Amino acid sequence: MRFAVIRFGGSNCDLDTVHALKEVIGVPTDLIWYRDGLRREYDAVVLPGGFSYGDYLRAGAIAARTPIMADVLRHAGAGGLVLGICNGAQIGAESGLVPGVFTRNEVPRFVCRPAHLRVETAESPFTLLFKRGDVIRLPVAHGEGRYVAPSETITRLNRERRVAFRYCDAEGQVTAEANPNGSVDGIAGVLSEKRNVLVMMPHPERASELVLGSDDGRRIFESMIAHCCRSGKD
Repeated sequence: MRFAVIRFGGSNCDLDTVHALKEVIGVPTDLIWYRDGLRREYDAVVLPGGFSYGDYLRAGAIAARTPIMADVLRHAGAGGLVLGICNGAQIGAESGLVPGVFTRNEVPRFVCRPAHLRVETAESPFTLLFKRGDVIRLPVAHGEGRYVAPSETITRLNRERRVAFRYCDAEGQVTAEANPNGSVDGIAGVLSEKRNVLVMMPHPERASELVLGSDDGRRIFESMIAHCCRSGKD
């Protein structure tokens, strides 16, 4: 089993993600410079947070058009796992890995604080170690984290249970006050149609050890590993 973390120009959570995967969770992980492409097969590819290319045009728009994303799209098309975190979520949406987009926060300022999330489905490779309705705490840090999509897309995502996480309060209630960016329907994480891609604005790598204030994020990575093991990969 081996994971890859893609580094783009302007990534700044790539080393944090490698540390969480390699040192905390214990899965072999390669840090891949975007110009080098994916030169081998990986069980999972992570698009980390940061400010790729200074968020010019739109957050994630330039990184989404770099050649390595063709490799990532092929990987996802073959059933491989892809996790996009924060800027990686923006890149994933801009690449068409999931529907919808992440745009400027409803209140146009950078938000950096812990957030509570409610697990909306345990039926995905990223959430199989959770129970539906679990409340977890992960930090958010973004200026363009508001998820928007046409109403028919939101209806479909809800019907197919492809909303992985929603912002909520500590008791699990989805409220406007608990929503840090104005995302439609409180959506914090979205799954692809085949459920092998998850994009999410909160940072699980920043909540992978108790010393960081929460280790709720490590269960997302551990779920991915458990899925790979169940699929016969070691």
